[in-house]
Amino acid sequence: MDSTKHRLLTQGLAEAERHVTEGERLLEQQRNNIEERRRDGHDVRLSIELLSHMEEAQRMHIAGRDRLRNELAGE
Repeated sequence: MDSTKHRLLTQGLAEAERHVTEGERLLEQQRNNIEERRRDGHDVRLSIELLSHMEEAQRMHIAGRDRLRNELAGE
């Protein structure tokens, strides 16, 4: 692998790692929000739907990160 491609993959992996880390933080925040709203007696159906979409986005971030890790490992 040439140095430019390696550099781009490394930068992409660093960004993907940040997205995964931030995604975990946001998922935890949303889960806490749901529990707080549920305790307060609010309807949480939309909050749960949003959480589901957030979890799907997180799965995509993780898959992208893993692809980059695998590509870098195979160089």
